[in-house]
Amino acid sequence: METPDNANETPVLTGIAAQDWATASVEPQYRAAVVDLLGALAYGELAAFERLAEDAKLAPTLADKAELAKMASAEFHHFERLTDRLTAIDVEPTGAMEPFAKALDDFHRQTAPSDWLEGLVKAYVGDSIASDFYREVAARLDSDTRSLVLAVLDDTGHGNFAVEKVRAAIEADPRVGGRLALWARRLMGEALSQAQRVVADRDALSTMLVGGVADGFDLAEVGRMFSRITEAHTKRMAALGLAA
Repeated sequence: METPDNANETPVLTGIAAQDWATASVEPQYRAAVVDLLGALAYGELAAFERLAEDAKLAPTLADKAELAKMASAEFHHFERLTDRLTAIDVEPTGAMEPFAKALDDFHRQTAPSDWLEGLVKAYVGDSIASDFYREVAARLDSDTRSLVLAVLDDTGHGNFAVEKVRAAIEADPRVGGRLALWARRLMGEALSQAQRVVADRDALSTMLVGGVADGFDLAEVGRMFSRITEAHTKRMAALGLAA
């Protein structure tokens, strides 16, 4: 959703992160993990497209409706890039996405916004948590996959748009802030739980995260990763004018 504070740091790449796809994908479990990752991302982008299109119906002005429609189009372009990549590595995109559909659908059903502002906060907070998670994983991927993952996580403009609209609403009616803060805290808990369930259900992904395939992650590092995601969430809440 938005660019993290450490985006300009250049890490030293080692192991799989220093390899390209052709070299790294020789390892079957790594290949399976990447297929899972791309499948989860692709379904997430498709769901984001659908949700933004629905949110556009709640937009209070025509300008807001048009802005959300533009963002939805960008999400669908990301979806197409991911499915094109899956096809290029001889993977059927629908089959790669299918294992993640229920978990993501359940998350969106359990966190359906009741109004325009809740929808904005959900997209900003929920999508950003997912993006942070994928960026953490991307740092350990081969160069070709890493470039694709980071490209489809590019900000579609929704972050700044949400901040502007939510802050304006709170300024107009400070009581809105308390309700949206509670909503955002609920989203944080649901999003982290959903991410953990997705990983736990996929052996290749979970093995990669704890250091069995890609380099750099172990159980302690996974804990630190979620701490960094929580810290980034706190900063986003402050940007929205909400208490974490």
